[in-house]
Amino acid sequence: MRMSAWIRQHIAALRALLVLTVITGIIYPAVVLGVSQLPGLKDKADGSLITKDGTVVGSSLIGQAFTTPVKDAKGDVTSSTPMLQYFQTRPSNAAWSDGSVDGYNALNSSFGNMGPESIVDTLDAQDSSKDKLSLLSTVCARSLAVGQLEGVDGSRPYCTSGGVGSVLAVMGERDSHGLVTHPTQVISVNEACSTDPKNKTTPFQEAYEGAGVECAKRGEDYSAGQIVPIRGDASADTPVPTDAVTASASGLDPQISPEYAAIQVARVAKARGVSADQIKAVVDAHRSGRALGFMGEPTVNVVELNYDLDSKYPFKG
Repeated sequence: MRMSAWIRQHIAALRALLVLTVITGIIYPAVVLGVSQLPGLKDKADGSLITKDGTVVGSSLIGQAFTTPVKDAKGDVTSSTPMLQYFQTRPSNAAWSDGSVDGYNALNSSFGNMGPESIVDTLDAQDSSKDKLSLLSTVCARSLAVGQLEGVDGSRPYCTSGGVGSVLAVMGERDSHGLVTHPTQVISVNEACSTDPKNKTTPFQEAYEGAGVECAKRGEDYSAGQIVPIRGDASADTPVPTDAVTASASGLDPQISPEYAAIQVARVAKARGVSADQIKAVVDAHRSGRALGFMGEPTVNVVELNYDLDSKYPFKG
């Protein structure tokens, strides 16, 4: 009798398993798939794909890097250069396994995990390519590069003219609050200046509160000093917007701000041999407003914009 009840219970459980498998594993997915293929929904359900000459070239939901890789003598990718005929996207931390520096790997969505207190670089004792840049120096370097590319002022507060964070480590006597009152040594912690007589460089400022400023020595630890960021003379109203120098949380966003798009118009127009007004018109066509009229900020979808430009004004270089 007990065995019979045990068998009935397991047969009932098996029956429930089969019924739920059919409902949740076959019927429900089939209904969802059918609804997703309805007109107006199919494109989004398929991934908002962008095609060019019948070939899928991307998705309007995932950013792309419009750059050319630069390789060293060993064939390893070490950096990249922007393709002048294209609008550039914002930086991405979603790196590729092949060492690409441009990110946008949809399988490796990630963020930099650095906050506003990340202002001191870690300078490798031997190899500058192994330096670990702080968030501040990363922003400074990117701003300088964007400024040079677009022909605008890329300087920012708390950045040196060389594109690193202007931060000092101040050694000396401290008061009861832990602040140095009489500096005895001051180090520009993010600058390992060159001592080559033909290309000698110096710290971003000569002195701090009466003490001379020295360059950092690679591999040295200056954490014992009081860390002092120096604002400098650069205007806070920089033409290089924030999204041009910081990555999104996902590392995959295809949008940039209208402000970032605006400073790129002249370069793209020159490369494609058309007027700035023609390029601006295409930019405006790909500009989206705030969601529901009040959430978020206006954006420009760079992926859609660049492929539309290829269609309207092909690059002839």
